[in-house]
Amino acid sequence: MKRLLISLASLLATAFVTTATLAQTPKPTPKVVTAAQVNGVYRFYKSTFRVLALGNNKLKVQFEGVYENIIKSVFVGYTEGTATIEGNVATLVPEGTTGCKFIMTFLPGKLVVKQEGADYECGFGHNVYATGTYKKIRSGKPKFLPPP
Repeated sequence: MKRLLISLASLLATAFVTTATLAQTPKPTPKVVTAAQVNGVYRFYKSTFRVLALGNNKLKVQFEGVYENIIKSVFVGYTEGTATIEGNVATLVPEGTTGCKFIMTFLPGKLVVKQEGADYECGFGHNVYATGTYKKIRSGKPKFLPPP
């Protein structure tokens, strides 16, 4: 019984020290990306993001989304706006939408996007979503297309 109590006390002390050490560990600073790393055109299937760094932690972003179902019906979505970026993560809330937000993480050669909000909340057609991992297909200043 004595050994059990000693083992239990030792285990609790180890857990307490580990928890205290983890609480003191500083959080890693977000990776900072340059305009050259961000600027460009990104593609995921038929959907496209165009991104241009504007300075002062702002990005010009344009999204054209496409969803094609099994019987070849095509649905589209479009938005553009100014995103704010901290480190390598940008956030875009499209103007005129409610409940729509894009969280964009810039990684070497790709853009990982998570869409918050349903297709209709973002003003998109049926099943059009921005969520996905986009491959960078062109670097430099992108050519922004006029709204449809």
